[in-house]
Parts: sequence; C-alpha cells; structure tokens
Amino acid sequence: MSQKIEHTGIISRIDKNLIQVLIIQESACSGCHANGACSAADMDEKLIDVESKDASYKVGDKVILSGQSSMGLLAVLLAFVLPFLLILLSLFVLRNYASSEAISGTISLSTLIPYYIILSFFRKKMKNKFQFSISKDSPS
Repeated sequence: MSQKIEHTGIISRIDKNLIQVLIIQESACSGCHANGACSAADMDEKLIDVESKDASYKVGDKVILSGQSSMGLLAVLLAFVLPFLLILLSLFVLRNYASSEAISGTISLSTLIPYYIILSFFRKKMKNKFQFSISKDSPS
C-alpha cells in the first residue's frame, strides 16, 4: 500500500485542461518561533502543472494536490542518487588512468552533462509518471 503526499496550494493560472498550482514549500523548522534569526528556516514557492478537465476551478481557489510517495522516491533517485553514483564510479575508474586528480575530477563531473541530456529525452515519459491529482480544499 503506497502512501499519499498532499500539498495545499492556490491556483495561479488555468489554460484549457492545464491548471498551474502555486505551493509554498517550507522547511520543517519554518514554524519555529526563532525562524527570523535562524538561517535554516527556508520557504520556497513551486509551480506545479496538473491536468484536469474539471471546469469548476478558478484562479485563486485553494486546492489540494496529491500524489503517490513513490513519485518522490523516484525523483530523488533520478535527480540525486544516480548522478552521485555516476560521479563516484567514474572518479574511481578515472583516477587510475588520468594523469592528475584535477583531470579525473573534471571528467567525472562532466559525466553529468550527458546524464541530464539523456534524462531530458525522457521528459514526456517522466511527465506521465509524475502526475498529481487535484481536489478542492474544504473550508476550515
């Protein structure tokens, strides 16, 4: 059984079947009373595109975005874990063949360029995999 991820957001734009929702992503410590003095308190605005044929939504409506937690795990795997392993593996291989550590480090870091280019070719497939559903936020 997979868990759901839910975020509350506000509709910022509607274009035919595409609804753009603004969510504010806060760090766990942003609710702390000392967050004004602490550099760890962080807030970030994200725009999420959701496909919906429901015409009852209007710009400014509060909504709830929900998705499967497995989407987040796959995103972390593709964006952080695999690139880290790629750099690490290429660094260990290249240190035996390169004349200096700087060259092997530079080549290892440059392996990220083709990785992300290849990843961008699968953008459509990933867009289908990473889909959120939208529902109206019930007034509290």
